[in-house]
Amino acid sequence: MSPIFERYFRICPRSGRLVGFKTPKAFAVVLAPAIGLLALGWIVFRVATKPSRIAYPCVRTAMPLASSFIVYLLFVGASLGLWMKARKRQTITAMILTSVLAFTGLFLSYTFVNRPATAVESQLPTLHLNANEPIGTAVGIFPGRVVWVHRPEATRDSCVPTSVGHEWFRPESYNQRVVDTMVSAAIRRLTGTSTDSAAWSSIFLYHNATRGKGAVEYAAGEKVFIKTNATSSWSGQFRTTDLSYNTSASYYAVSETSPGVVLSVLRQLVNVVGVAQSDIYVGDPMKHIYKHCYDLWHAEFPDVHYLDTDGYTNLGREKALRSSTAWIHYSDKGTVLKAGGTTGAAVTKDSLYAIFENAEYLLNIPMLKGHKRAGVTMFAKNHFGSHTRPGASQLHGGLVAPNEYPNSPYRGDYGMYRVQVDLMGHQLLGRRNLFYLMDALWATDWELHIPLKWKMAPFNDDWMSSVFASFDPVAIESVGYDFLRSEFTAARGAGTYPQLNAVDDYLHQAADSANWPVGIRYDPENDGTVIASLGTHEHWNDSQLMQYSRNLGTGEGIELVGEEATTSANEVRPAIASQMMLDQNYPNPFNPKTRISSQLSVAGNVRLVIYDVLGQEVAVLVNERREAGRYQDTFDGSGLASGIYVYCLSVGGFVEARTMLLLR
Repeated sequence: MSPIFERYFRICPRSGRLVGFKTPKAFAVVLAPAIGLLALGWIVFRVATKPSRIAYPCVRTAMPLASSFIVYLLFVGASLGLWMKARKRQTITAMILTSVLAFTGLFLSYTFVNRPATAVESQLPTLHLNANEPIGTAVGIFPGRVVWVHRPEATRDSCVPTSVGHEWFRPESYNQRVVDTMVSAAIRRLTGTSTDSAAWSSIFLYHNATRGKGAVEYAAGEKVFIKTNATSSWSGQFRTTDLSYNTSASYYAVSETSPGVVLSVLRQLVNVVGVAQSDIYVGDPMKHIYKHCYDLWHAEFPDVHYLDTDGYTNLGREKALRSSTAWIHYSDKGTVLKAGGTTGAAVTKDSLYAIFENAEYLLNIPMLKGHKRAGVTMFAKNHFGSHTRPGASQLHGGLVAPNEYPNSPYRGDYGMYRVQVDLMGHQLLGRRNLFYLMDALWATDWELHIPLKWKMAPFNDDWMSSVFASFDPVAIESVGYDFLRSEFTAARGAGTYPQLNAVDDYLHQAADSANWPVGIRYDPENDGTVIASLGTHEHWNDSQLMQYSRNLGTGEGIELVGEEATTSANEVRPAIASQMMLDQNYPNPFNPKTRISSQLSVAGNVRLVIYDVLGQEVAVLVNERREAGRYQDTFDGSGLASGIYVYCLSVGGFVEARTMLLLR
């Protein structure tokens, strides 16, 4: 018997059989192959029926064990072959080599079994999701709905973005009246209502119900904070005398939140919702408000609070103050985030500005752009300016390319810690967001670039001239990502940062905890409660049809709707009003029954569904084909609690909805 085996195992001197182990390590050496076999069997069982399960944490954890078992089998197989030759030839060389190979195989198995837990930053890459394979749980009055409003007339086609005095952000470069109608259309289509007032009522009712406040509307005195994106307004970019743009600055006239979109939202809040100007706060608290923005907004709304990182009270701004109690805790626990980006002291938490704590509602309005470090920047990335440090380098380590691609390191694997998930799931930064309104009037390829005209249809070498709206933070960023990755390809002749691998990893993780890295539990409040699914993520079928699973009726993921949603590359859908009309229920309020009237202009497959304010389906009144004509259906709310309900009528691909009140 080889001395190597005698070191670990007790051998009976009479029979020569194995009778025990001399050390605990010997037991591990025998147990290792069994564990490896079980791990390999588990992976085969899980992945064979659903290949996407290769991304699950349980499968990723089993991979090192299965790999070591395969290596072990190779060594054992080789040693057996040599052993057979040794018995025939009785060569001492073969005997020695056999013992070495066998021991090496057992040692490797022992090593993998006893290796430390897999580190956060050494995960295997997962599979990309195919088109129309939704993950996560859709949220919203209409779950997973993302509204897209595109109106080319909103922007001036001949605009030269950097032309001094005539830049893209000047009122002459966009049509404020059209921008106002775009925001109006977005909120009405998002809620399925026919007026702005009804839309805001539904928005507040839904948001407050999901936050546990009950089905209540806006209450006088509640503060609203409009978070803008003013990335470029650092020292040297502006004149300190009046905060006007420095026309000789390195990054002049870059694409950021459009002044006209913010003005539209202010008009809605003050003139429609009835929010007092003194209860509204506007700004990017880590940065400054340029003069051209302030002059536009202040002229119409002088009593709004305009926040600035340094104060500039002599110019009508207010200093954004640090909160003494509001913090965000990063779930990597300092293993990834460093003070210097990828080097320096570990960063585990950041203080937030007081406005996030004091405002009851948040409206985060980013500009749709690519990003040199993150691949894309939208709502989540816009919160890199919501903490009170002077810069955001400490968060770069949680992105795909912390030092700007192609500089190392490159974190292009799926299943790595992504700081955006903590930002999206935080109770003040994410859960207080009233709804998600994304500015895409002047969308571009990377964060500090001027606006670019878009080549893809339906933009056809014009500005993007769009706004997007949703209740689902994952769905709207997924749609934005699909637009960016479809436009900014290698053939486009602009930045290709949305093409970086794993750019959408944070969306995978925000949608489904099965995609979280091993050892990571996203808990941005550090209170022991991890975040649940924040929404649904999927990719559209292609960049011409732009259809998601709910558009196709194949799944419960994203529904992209808009006034220019198309059924083919060149066919524009007719307006909803020409297809059907949905009346307000009567009586309203009701108890327990009410009548719902509708009229169809064309025949089609009709569904009339009742939802509660959390988006849960409570009844299906109609699910049949109907001919053109007028119909009346009765809803019986017996057994349901008092509250706001939404009734939704769909005919083919067209949807209309209204709210009703059950009072017992």
